Amino acid sequence: MKVLVTGGAGFIGRWVVAKLLTDKHDVWVLDDLSNGRIENLHSLKDNPFFQELVIGDIKDKACLASLFENNFDTCYHLAASINVQDSIDQPQTTFANDVVGTFHLLEECRKHRVKMVFMSTCMVYEQASGRNGISEEYPVKPASPYAGSKLAAENMVLSYFYAYQLPVTVLRPFNTYGPYQKTGGEGGVVAVFLKNKLSGKPLSIYGDGAQTRDLLYVEDCARFVVESGYSDQTNGEIINAGLGQDISINALAETIVTDKSQIQHIPHIHPQSEIPKLLCNYQKAKKMLAWEPVFRLEEGIKKTEEWINSTNLI
Repeated sequence: MKVLVTGGAGFIGRWVVAKLLTDKHDVWVLDDLSNGRIENLHSLKDNPFFQELVIGDIKDKACLASLFENNFDTCYHLAASINVQDSIDQPQTTFANDVVGTFHLLEECRKHRVKMVFMSTCMVYEQASGRNGISEEYPVKPASPYAGSKLAAENMVLSYFYAYQLPVTVLRPFNTYGPYQKTGGEGGVVAVFLKNKLSGKPLSIYGDGAQTRDLLYVEDCARFVVESGYSDQTNGEIINAGLGQDISINALAETIVTDKSQIQHIPHIHPQSEIPKLLCNYQKAKKMLAWEPVFRLEEGIKKTEEWINSTNLI
């Protein structure tokens, strides 16, 4: 296939590109480098199936029109403003990128009959209750402009399936972590904790640390994203992916460092947008795609720590 990956220089995008190249598809990447980094693609750009990195914005209609002359088969749309606090501080920027940008991309997909796989987020959900976890039918609660923008974009994406019969798929992966994730303030909790551990800094936990997360290793996530684009069964569907087990932030910190004196609790920066319990029910992905995670949490943490330890990119 000919494939476009927006946000392909980002953390998850980089792994999606790697999986597509392994599967021998011709891959183009569009990224404005606001979250992504060219360095993420260094080990991939010499692959014979890697076609081009276009540094551009999904809101730039001329850029998109030119790019779509390549006659893509599928567009994996991962480009987005992803930081919850930034969305609270600057909601207009998040709306413009995540909703307006998605609309412009949808229009090109419609004109050229290109399947879109849209990367949403588990942050759209209400907190989990019970042991069965959050399925796709679970109530949503947009507790931040980031979550609200993702839901708005999801609805636009699905409307193109119903109105224009455009093949689209909406994905809601849970908290993804692994190599190439940023380890600063915009990074995920696993990457930030590991970097602080390796730097001899305390692990800072927002609030009481009782909040739980379902942590999905990035290679499992990328396989889920890519394979959902291969299947016609996924058209018009919303699909979750996660590990299927949650862990409190306190327990995660104690898994990463054995000395509890290295752990500190600090006031939450956005308590109103905190989801107290996130636990994924991925049975739909299992049934529809035969997808299951293969990396256990301990294994994923080890691989991520080894990568952070081995690189000075961050």
